Amino acid sequence: MFGFLSNRLKQGAFLCAGLFLLGACADSMDYSSSPQFNREKGRFEHPNGVQHDKSFFDMLGLATQYFSRSQDPAEITGFPLNETGSAALEDFSENLIWIGQSSLLVNHNGVTLLTDPHFTERASPFSFMGPKRVTPIPFEIAELPAVDIVLISHNHYDHLDKKSVIQLAQSQPDIQFLVPLGLKEQLQKWGVKNVTELDWWQATNLFGTVIQPTPVQHWSKRSAFDRNKSLWAGWMVQWDDFSFYFAGDTGYSEDFKQTAKRLGSPTLAALPIGAYAPREFMAAAHANPEEAVKMFTDLGASYGVAIHWGTFKLTIEPMAEPAQKLKDALDQQGIAKDRFVALQHGEAWDKPFTDR
Repeated sequence: MFGFLSNRLKQGAFLCAGLFLLGACADSMDYSSSPQFNREKGRFEHPNGVQHDKSFFDMLGLATQYFSRSQDPAEITGFPLNETGSAALEDFSENLIWIGQSSLLVNHNGVTLLTDPHFTERASPFSFMGPKRVTPIPFEIAELPAVDIVLISHNHYDHLDKKSVIQLAQSQPDIQFLVPLGLKEQLQKWGVKNVTELDWWQATNLFGTVIQPTPVQHWSKRSAFDRNKSLWAGWMVQWDDFSFYFAGDTGYSEDFKQTAKRLGSPTLAALPIGAYAPREFMAAAHANPEEAVKMFTDLGASYGVAIHWGTFKLTIEPMAEPAQKLKDALDQQGIAKDRFVALQHGEAWDKPFTDR
């Protein structure tokens, strides 16, 4: 999988090969004291040794499958846009809204979080090509309520969007950005005033919450020169009476059992369900819906919300398939469908906050 278009394929290796000519955005700081940093290789690694390295022929095979894929109507029509989001923003409290991809707006106990904010047209370094948003954003950055904390999972283009970060930093300069190791310098260059980078399990206290990044099985890359030069992470946010887990982007691993063991089970978990086919190529980095349900049960979460699907055409499975497969997997495991949901873009969901 290549990272030059945010990670996997991203509408074609060959169309966007020019990105390899761009310079790296790797942080210049020394991370050799991190247990996740391989000093010999000069990059971060997951402890299970998964490298996510793909050969030219692996990528050629993926490109062939991608460009010869069956027609997917959702690539043209997108998905229904729920207008609840705009109305809910007027008094956003004890609620969440799925904005699209991995962007969630969450509020509990007066603290508002925004995850992996992406409000632009493409998940790409280019404005004219790369994965294009198939479902519009439900509202603009200017319409957001006051955001206290932004959580960034990693640097792939569908998760760390430069334009969105710059707009947020300009419109709400007091936001506290939390990022995995290696991304602080980059966000500062984009104008972010308050940014803290953390290693896995390293906790910080903000606005009455305890927040810490957790291990997930993924990787990072934004150009030809910075593969795994920054860390990737899930995030646990804990109040006294509520907890929110954001997985970001990940393949299935034992990390979720370990997270629950160390930090307890979250009230609400945001888990990725899309961009999983072809399986032999994507499995190490992207969970499928069945594995997302395993993550849900491993965490012991009370509620789950699906992310990382239905927004950008990234891989070859039909875009509507992840949500249906999630329902099927929940049925197979005997889990009520109202405990782990795939929302419409812009849809609000207050059940995890009110039904406790």
